Formats: sequence, structure tokens, C-alpha cells
Amino acid sequence: MRDMLEARKRGDYAFRDKDFKTAIDNYSQFIDVGTMVSPTVFARRSLCYLLCDQPDPALRDAMQAQCVYPDWPTSFYMQSVALAKLNMHKDAADMLNEAAALEEKRQRGARGS
Repeated sequence: MRDMLEARKRGDYAFRDKDFKTAIDNYSQFIDVGTMVSPTVFARRSLCYLLCDQPDPALRDAMQAQCVYPDWPTSFYMQSVALAKLNMHKDAADMLNEAAALEEKRQRGARGS
């Protein structure tokens, strides 16, 4: 358990330092253990993949983040960017619209409380 959390922490430090390849490696260690599932780690690794010009794994991670947290707009935004990099512009626009709809729904819910 400690090793897994240390891998995430090292990934966070590498991410902060813009060392995206190292962040990918450390987040992968965290994910591969499989004890904990974190949509944030999937989203961060997705962004790292995008910044390393690897849209396919970026899309997979964004989709995994959506599986973990289905109403999280960030996962849809990440999918949108990955799809655009893959020249799937209609799908990218659909994901962007879905993300915006989730944001709007969340904001309406916050105001209604």
C-alpha cells in the first residue's frame, strides 16, 4: 500500500515539475497495483500522454476516468482533446458538448441548494 501511494506522490511531483514521461511511469505503477482507483490519476496521466503526443492512451485514460466517475466533466474534456488530436472532430465536439452540459447541470444543482 505504501509503495502504491509513494508511486502516486512521485507521479504528482513529476507532473508538477512538467516531467510528463516520469509522471506517466509513476501513475502507471499506481494504476497497475489496482488497489485504489482514482479518476484524478487517470485524468493526469491522460494529460501527460497528450503532452507527450500520445492521444490513443490519453483517450483510454480519459475513458477510464469517466468509468470511475461518470458525471465528471473533466473526463469528457480530456476525451474531447484526445479525439481532436486523433482527427475525430465530430466525436470531439460531442464530448465537449457533453462536458459543458454536465458543467451546467452541476452549476444549476449548486445554485438550487
